[in-house]
Amino acid sequence: MGDNNEDPWLAPDKLYHVLFCLSLTLLFSKLASLTRYPFLKRHSIRVGAILSLFAGAAKEAADQIGLFPSAGASSKDAVADIIGVLIAVAALSMFKSKNSNGSDSGSGQTRRVLPL
Repeated sequence: MGDNNEDPWLAPDKLYHVLFCLSLTLLFSKLASLTRYPFLKRHSIRVGAILSLFAGAAKEAADQIGLFPSAGASSKDAVADIIGVLIAVAALSMFKSKNSNGSDSGSGQTRRVLPL
């Protein structure tokens, strides 16, 4: 792991990590919500977050073994990845709770379900 002089917290690289993992979380969550499998739909935000964290960890592993031109794996990059995932999870959770609290994203009509 690089020292503090080589890996500053306020480097453009950290912003890229945040944006990359935020974007991946949104993408994977959307894809999971569109699948025909109820389990994936129900847990789409978690699926998106987990897959995004795996992608971030894979990138750090690749940096460490030298697949990319980098100084190696960085704990600060991993923290930036986690921050990106947390921002996406918070946004998705707020959006999901807003839609489930009576705000219908469809035609504006509510369906009454009769018990059988």
